[in-house]
Amino acid sequence: MKSMDLIKPYFVENRFKILVGLLSLIIVDVLQLFIPRVVKWAVDDLTAFRIDPKALFIYALDIVGLALLIGIFRYLWRRFLLGTSRRVEEGLRNRLLEHLQTLSASYFDRVKTGDLMAHATNDIQQVRMATGMGLVALNDAVVLGAAAIGFMAYINVRLTLFVLIPMPLIVLGTRFFSKKMHNRYQAVQEAFSDLTEVVREQFAGIRLIKAHNRQKEEAAKVEAVSKDYVRQNLRLVRIVGSFFPMMLLFSNLSLAIVLYLGGRQTIALTITPGDFVAFISYLGLLTWPMMALGWVTNLIQRGRASLDRIQRILQTPPEIADTRGAQTIPRIQGQVVFENVSFRFTPAGDSNGLPILCEIDLSIEPGEVLGIVGPPGSGKTTLLNLIPRLYDVSEGRILLDGQDIRTLQINALRSHIAFMPQEPFLFAATIRENIVLGNNGLPAHRLENAARAACLYDTVKAFPRGFETIVGEKGIILSGGQKQRIALARCLLQSTALLLMDDPISQVDQETGTAIIRTLKSMVGRRTMIIASHRLAAVRFADRIIVLDKGRMVESGTHEELMIGDRYYANTFRLQAIEEEFNAH
Repeated sequence: MKSMDLIKPYFVENRFKILVGLLSLIIVDVLQLFIPRVVKWAVDDLTAFRIDPKALFIYALDIVGLALLIGIFRYLWRRFLLGTSRRVEEGLRNRLLEHLQTLSASYFDRVKTGDLMAHATNDIQQVRMATGMGLVALNDAVVLGAAAIGFMAYINVRLTLFVLIPMPLIVLGTRFFSKKMHNRYQAVQEAFSDLTEVVREQFAGIRLIKAHNRQKEEAAKVEAVSKDYVRQNLRLVRIVGSFFPMMLLFSNLSLAIVLYLGGRQTIALTITPGDFVAFISYLGLLTWPMMALGWVTNLIQRGRASLDRIQRILQTPPEIADTRGAQTIPRIQGQVVFENVSFRFTPAGDSNGLPILCEIDLSIEPGEVLGIVGPPGSGKTTLLNLIPRLYDVSEGRILLDGQDIRTLQINALRSHIAFMPQEPFLFAATIRENIVLGNNGLPAHRLENAARAACLYDTVKAFPRGFETIVGEKGIILSGGQKQRIALARCLLQSTALLLMDDPISQVDQETGTAIIRTLKSMVGRRTMIIASHRLAAVRFADRIIVLDKGRMVESGTHEELMIGDRYYANTFRLQAIEEEFNAH
């Protein structure tokens, strides 16, 4: 698909508005051509001394009337053509964001956030300019330019031919500069993406930068990227800065020809003084189409470069997608089986990948609780991420109620899973909105029950605005434990058969953690729970506990069975018990 095909549907959808806008624009161009005719008649009458104040007033009224009509139709073309460009901008941005939501988690592991932000803002803005003012400039370059030449030829064909001598040079110059503009606009947009990412990172980490007194070093990073962005723009300016003066040079060359040859013809009475003034006026009108030819080239090259960048994203297929004939699952029991599951993280350009999980065999029955422990980097979080298909297994398969999860519709699969990630993410909204996540029709008692179950209710009620408290960007006004409990309440609010939790009590104190564990115990038998945790107290009550080390399952059993040995689980549990007892005193 060509990149220009991305905007065709929006032009087809708004074809009536575009037609009305173009018709209004053409009317404006035609009306502008009549003003020099009125000036010609007035000048001829003045030079012949055959005009009275009344006739002169009528000429002035004619120009005022033309100006009013131009104003009305100019409003119409701006309303319809520029309004349509805004529709293109809206539709393209929505399409881009919808597509990004279909892409797999691995895509966002590779692509910088700042790059995506630049696509969604600057690139789409360039497309809007190309489809709005670019269309206007193209129309003026063709219609107004051709009409002006026609009126000039009506006055004097020979003089018009002399005026058009620079035209072939304009065409050749445009072709020469066009390709160079496109390539350099691409480089400018890529540099803008890099700058956006660095600035975004600076803002996101501003507290850490200030705490470690790294302002000077981080400012130097921004300065380096800014210099590269300026350098790319200066390379572009060398092209654009040569192109527009070239257009002006050719326009002024035509004016010089008119002044010399047209002036001589006026002296020789080949044309009237009014014709001479009108001719210069038409040449002035022709200057804009000549400039518009350069401007439209500028706008279209910017728009094409941005469309090419957007198209690369839209042509990126999701690595995890519904297979043909994928099934829906209206209800599940909650049985989860891992059959010889292995997973490798394969970043771009790495065909082998980094092994994360190796040959995992597990079977969790409906209503059972599985605890997952192990040292950092052992694969606990990855194991959880495979179940809702945030990533797909590299080898083996995962079964949900006996069905391979890759044969199920992704949305249907995830609708049966409540997932609490290791790093709780909060939107810059209210506590209520962060818990219900768009389910605003939920009754208040369900929200309150979920908050109580997550040991959050009393904390929320202590805020002046309660559940309507705005938490700020990423929950900045809250502590780590409060954010974690909001994420937990979000999961407990969902009536799903499968509950996945990654370190649910890692950021809360011992007393709150104990209360949360009591909540989880109360759900045993009613929901299948898989809990990964560094704090072993969170999984002590599990029906089975597995220990991962370097992606392999090295221990498995109940708490009592694992405590008999002298391995990772037993040693870690004893150390944590001593630490908790010490902290209690």
